[in-house]
Amino acid sequence: MKIKAKIESCAGHARCAAVAPELFELNDEGYLETPEINVAAGREVLAKRAVRACPERILSIDEDE
Repeated sequence: MKIKAKIESCAGHARCAAVAPELFELNDEGYLETPEINVAAGREVLAKRAVRACPERILSIDEDE
């Protein structure tokens, strides 16, 4: 599973990192810079919560990966 992000649309709310800090690394200004994040086995539920937490809806789950 991967999380895909439209990083150019990140508004810096940091809700993804608040829900799943071990999955999301933000830059010094609080923005996501990684367009794809690999989700380790056992972290799928956490990843889905973090994706739902994004108010800008820039995150999506790719289950095929």
